[in-house]
Amino acid sequence: MLIPHQANLRISDFVARKMGLREDQVWNNIQKYGNTTAASVPIALCEAWESGAVKDGDLVCLAAFGSGFTWGSALIRW
Repeated sequence: MLIPHQANLRISDFVARKMGLREDQVWNNIQKYGNTTAASVPIALCEAWESGAVKDGDLVCLAAFGSGFTWGSALIRW
């Protein structure tokens, strides 16, 4: 599961296509909340887990970026 920073749905969709990911392998909620800045990844991760989209043993990639060259990511086994 890819859980990206929820800044722009077009960017998220573009990255998913470039990575060859199916729609069910990427969690997006920007259409629900808008850009929640630094909280976007934790909110999306919590929603994905609560919905059952992230299960025990899943590989989850968290990816965030900010203005300029600020970025961070983590690959975790849930």
